[in-house]
Formats: sequence, C-alpha cells, structure tokens
Amino acid sequence: MSSQEFRHIVRIAGKDVPGAKKTIIGVGQVKGIGYNFARALLQVLKINPDSNVGFLTESQVVEIENAMRNPSSVNIPSWFLNRRKDMDTGNDFHLITSDVDFNIRNDIEREKGMNSWRGFRHTYGLKVRGQSTRTTGRKGGAVGVKKGGKVLPAGSPGAPAAEGAAPAAAPKAGAAPAAAPKAGAAPAAAPKAGAAPAAKPAAEKKK
Repeated sequence: MSSQEFRHIVRIAGKDVPGAKKTIIGVGQVKGIGYNFARALLQVLKINPDSNVGFLTESQVVEIENAMRNPSSVNIPSWFLNRRKDMDTGNDFHLITSDVDFNIRNDIEREKGMNSWRGFRHTYGLKVRGQSTRTTGRKGGAVGVKKGGKVLPAGSPGAPAAEGAAPAAAPKAGAAPAAAPKAGAAPAAAPKAGAAPAAKPAAEKKK
C-alpha cells in the first residue's frame, strides 16, 4: 500500500488506536478484547494480525467492530465470550467498551440488594472470593496498636496538666533565678521511710 492510504489514527469501537501499532495489538486495546480474542477475530476475518492498523480499510474496521459486538455471527465459540448465561435473558454475550463496567456495576448492586454474602462483602469493601485478609487487602493507615511512652505522674515536669488546674505562675520580671546546685555537689539524701527524725542541736535543748 502507498503511504497516502496510511492513517495515523484509526478509531475502532470508540477507541483511538495509533496506526503504527500491529493490528492484533490495536484490536486488543479495546476494553473487553484480549490478545487471544483479537487473534481469533482476525483469523476468522482473514486479516493479517502483523500488519499495521493504519493500513486497515474502512470496510475491514466495520467488520472488526461487528465481530466484536456479535462474535457468534463469525462462528466464535460461546466459551470464548465474557458474558455467558446472562441473568436477565439467559443468553451468551460478549461485552466491550463501557458495557463491561456498566454490567459489573449492576451485578454488584444486585448482590447488595439481595443481602447475599457476596453483597455483604462488597458493601464493607472486603475480599469476595475467599482470599486471605490477615495480611493483605488492608485499606487506610497502618493496622495495629499504637505504642506510646511511659505515663508521667501528675505534677512532674513534662506531664500534661490536669483539667481545670491553674497554670504555674511565671517568674517576676527582674527576679534572680533560683540558685543552681554546684557542680560535683552530692544531692541531699532523702530520709528513709519509717526513720526517726533528726536530733535537735544542743543549744535548742538548753532553752
């Protein structure tokens, strides 16, 4: 074919396919058409799957679209279809483009309305087909117990103030800061529990 007959964009079943792609790849880009289904269609229609999509004629594009919507008309077996034994009609169909999402959404809503187990799982966003949910399928943040630090006693520095407690008084302006203990000085030993009080000095006894 001459370069004048080559089309850079070919529209197949509402999908813009670049003309440089192979025909089997371009047909497989339509939603609902996989690689194997595209090969079966092209084989039945006697179209070279390795040729470029840009060299397809208008009549060939129409044949491909009709075969996608009604595969039984070109003797595609029913086990190749993606919508077998429809709930409403009981017939076998092959869904493409937006029909795939529309029917899946209707199926899920019907399950929810029936209050079936599958509908219950769909309602709560859980896995439907018996998969394990212990470690996978989680949504949102991390799962588990949040670990915190030690709880400080009330009144200690850094502890949160109790509700209704008055805030600590700020030091006055110009006041000298509290004297810090000297470096190396041993801290005053706290009296042991139950120990007798310290003896008074002798001068106080004479009085």
